[in-house]
Amino acid sequence: MTVEKTDQRFIELQQWLEVQLKQDDLVIESASSDASFRRYFRVYSAQGSHIAMDAPPAQENIKRFVSVANILRIVGVHAPDIIAGDYEQGFLLLSDFGKRQYLDVLADSNADQLYGDAFNTLIYLQSRVAAHTTDLPVYDAALLLKEMELFSEWFVQKLLGIQLNQEQQTMLKTSFQRLIDSALAQPQVCVHRDFHSRNLMFVETDNPGVLDFQDALFGPLTYDLVSLLKDCYISWPKQRVVEWVDDYYQRCHEARIITETISLSQYQHWFDRMGVQRHLKAIGIFSRLNIRDGKSGYLKDIPATLEYVSAVCRLDPELSALGDFIQQIISPAMQQHSGFKS
Repeated sequence: MTVEKTDQRFIELQQWLEVQLKQDDLVIESASSDASFRRYFRVYSAQGSHIAMDAPPAQENIKRFVSVANILRIVGVHAPDIIAGDYEQGFLLLSDFGKRQYLDVLADSNADQLYGDAFNTLIYLQSRVAAHTTDLPVYDAALLLKEMELFSEWFVQKLLGIQLNQEQQTMLKTSFQRLIDSALAQPQVCVHRDFHSRNLMFVETDNPGVLDFQDALFGPLTYDLVSLLKDCYISWPKQRVVEWVDDYYQRCHEARIITETISLSQYQHWFDRMGVQRHLKAIGIFSRLNIRDGKSGYLKDIPATLEYVSAVCRLDPELSALGDFIQQIISPAMQQHSGFKS
């Protein structure tokens, strides 16, 4: 990401950082931008390295970020420390987890260890947060549906140009409702909501460092696990994912997050359907980022994300119509779309 010299927000951020760090010769470089309006910069000073967040107040709520960060640290999740903040301008100064995302370091040889560390973090989220707050919103049916409708609006209609007929609209509505029912039938816990390899940082102590948690809420038990194990940015053999789900299921029992009345097969069923809901949402968001925000790089992640959906639909009779729609209508349209041609 290039910072223009005429970037007024960057100029204001730099001035603010000079005051906070009591130094006027800071070295500031781009750290990352995400799928929102936030930007992140790495700041080098005599005090070491920090991360600065630029979150325009009109679009982003840094108070929520700070609030959730405080909750997570209380329960043992390794969220960044808040060094300083200016709510009016939308600036935060944070501790720095370094440059190594899980996505950068995950390999066959270390995946069990790294995911094991991530499982520990999820257990803290799911077993401890409720005791410290009741302020988080609820992941209700309306929000679950709104997210899946991003798939219909931004991917199917706006990106691929498919006009849905009445039969197709009814099929999607029925499929969405089944996914909603499955999500709401699960135990409800704290959900990070974007718990994947780009938001987990590999750190030497208290791994992983956790980022992008400001949209946390109370919702379905399997949501974060499916975000992690059916990641839009990295995929694993099916059997390995099944083994990790089994491992985490056992950990949930040990932590008393679930009772013996919930079988492994029920948990796996919830996990698979939760993945369909999340991946439909993600595909819609990737499409919107391309169309509305000019961020075309996310298009390359759609085919693998859509395959997660298709794989579940092939094995779930109640979602077979959705699978047929993807195979017969979506796939041919993607083959004709310039964004998916190699």
